[in-house]
Amino acid sequence: MRSFALAPIAAACLFVLASAAQADTAESLDKVVVTGNPLKSQVLAQPSDSLSGDQLVLNRAANLGDTLQGLAGVSATNFGPNASRPSIRGLDGDRVRILNNSGASVDASNLSFDHGVAIDPLVIDKVEVLRGAAALLYGGNAVGGVVNTLDNRIPRTLIRGLSGAAEMRLGGPSNDRSGAVVLDGGAGRPNDGWGWHADLSARDAGDQRTPRFDSPTDDGTESRTTVRNSASHNHSAALGGSVFFQGGYAGVSVDDFRTTYGTTVEDAAKIQMQRQRVATAGEWNTEDGPVRRLSWQLSRNRYEHSEVENGQVGTTFKSTGTDGRLELTHAPVGGLHGLVGVQWEGLDFSALGEEAFVPSTRTRNAGLFVLEQYRVGELQLSAGARHEQVRVNSSGDSDTSDGRFGMPQQRRFSPTSLAFSGVYGLAGGWSLSGNLNHTERAPAYYELFANGLHLATHAFERGDAHLGLERSRGADFGVKWEGERSHLHMNVYETRFSNYIALQANGQTVTGPEGDDLPVYVFQGVPARLRGVELEGRWQATGMFAVLAQFDAVRGENTQTGEPLPRLAPRRAMLGLEAQQGPWSARVEWRGAARQDRVDAFDQPTAGYGTVNASLARQLKLGELDGLWYLRLTNLGNKLAYNATAVPTIRDLSPQPGRAVMTGVQVRF
Repeated sequence: MRSFALAPIAAACLFVLASAAQADTAESLDKVVVTGNPLKSQVLAQPSDSLSGDQLVLNRAANLGDTLQGLAGVSATNFGPNASRPSIRGLDGDRVRILNNSGASVDASNLSFDHGVAIDPLVIDKVEVLRGAAALLYGGNAVGGVVNTLDNRIPRTLIRGLSGAAEMRLGGPSNDRSGAVVLDGGAGRPNDGWGWHADLSARDAGDQRTPRFDSPTDDGTESRTTVRNSASHNHSAALGGSVFFQGGYAGVSVDDFRTTYGTTVEDAAKIQMQRQRVATAGEWNTEDGPVRRLSWQLSRNRYEHSEVENGQVGTTFKSTGTDGRLELTHAPVGGLHGLVGVQWEGLDFSALGEEAFVPSTRTRNAGLFVLEQYRVGELQLSAGARHEQVRVNSSGDSDTSDGRFGMPQQRRFSPTSLAFSGVYGLAGGWSLSGNLNHTERAPAYYELFANGLHLATHAFERGDAHLGLERSRGADFGVKWEGERSHLHMNVYETRFSNYIALQANGQTVTGPEGDDLPVYVFQGVPARLRGVELEGRWQATGMFAVLAQFDAVRGENTQTGEPLPRLAPRRAMLGLEAQQGPWSARVEWRGAARQDRVDAFDQPTAGYGTVNASLARQLKLGELDGLWYLRLTNLGNKLAYNATAVPTIRDLSPQPGRAVMTGVQVRF
């Protein structure tokens, strides 16, 4: 099956590559941020990053978390090389919203660290990150930020004829063999035409190589140079199409993503995951009348994964989710430019099997939001509000016989979020920005109703059905300078939670399946504070060379006890040098992390480290074809390093990757 999945991709790549030989200048990168920017402002007050074009190709990893963890303020949960979710400013799980084309990406990655994100980085065109609270537009569970992956599965602009891209990648710490083909086409005129999209991808990877380390076993430790049970195999496919009319478009897409990967924390356990998604989206614009723009999107997701050990299915997780959104932009009124929107989400979740620690649940969320902007000279002000109605139902013991989930029950919540921001442009490319927000988040179903052994955390987790809203207030201030080929961005922030829903040990233990004592962790609301700084810059020293620098730090604690919040990234820094001459470009960088010794009572300090990475790339062109060949070298010193943001149960089993070489080619036509 794996060879069959890779064969058509390899053939298509080789067909396209056969003609690419000559050089061209580097392609320009699209830096316009659309996430959190429905009014299409040129400058966002909220800190944001985007990866696209050649930059995305060179940063792309096997999963979404590892693709983004080099950005300022963004780390990854790193539950082995296959399950890694982005963590933003010290917040992860249900506080970071993962989107696909601005719609919900339904999976179980927020429930458990060993559950992967059901998005293949190989086929996305762009990924955008909003750092800091984005609850106004995306709900209370975006208090930490938003990660939005963008593709062209629903064509939004008409492309006549045929265009596309093909990519092949070989090597890396997991001996990666992967490829993708993306095709777009269409006919007609922008106001009377149609377009289509198709993509196919596959990846086959072995166990991840690492520097030599001592891996814990049931009998002590063993010396290893690979992460046990970390191989993976996945493939995906999608089809989509749109019709274009006067002022807009309407389209639909279907996609299928499947993967099988080892869980690492267990020797022989694997997760078999699949997600199918049907989506529709459209937009209508006019220059007259009270309504200037109307946009909509609706998606239906079916997700399932089974945890398999020795050929037997132990537990099956299923989620069926629907996400709908409608936005209406009104004509300017007295200098105000804004929109009103509604969003509806539904999620049906079930976990059946011996390792299910959450009952079957139904979550329904309806939200109404408004956003208005006002501009006075160089000052742009934005203000908005969002109100939601959330219902979470537990089916109790309807799927079990041991009585641990109790009677069916329902909780209702009415979170309200407010935001105010401003951007002031100064002379010489400088600007100042500020954000103030009040965010309320309804507890997730597992925070309310969990009651069972969770192998990913090696603990017994217990929810609290009486939890109230998680409330926070945050402030973020930034300074930016944008030059022709240089820039400097700096942000400082603080978020205070009056009721931070934390998973904390209560001092009790239970007997595990192998007779060992496991700690009991309970979800409970505590006062907490997070604050940090992010600095990122680029200086074009000469026409050929540019100097890069980056620094971020986050500090968080339970303000009642003074205990640090769990899984916070240490202070991190990057220094790099880029060079470009004609079609050639190169980069060398040093990335360092300080020792993280501010940990909670049930964790261990993580040593600091520094690694050196390098890359070499060449632009290719022949006729209508252009592309990129690249060579990436990571961890050149083969430095042994551990990730402080990973849960303790996986950290010692899965160090950061060792020295590796990867090469690949992407061709666009």
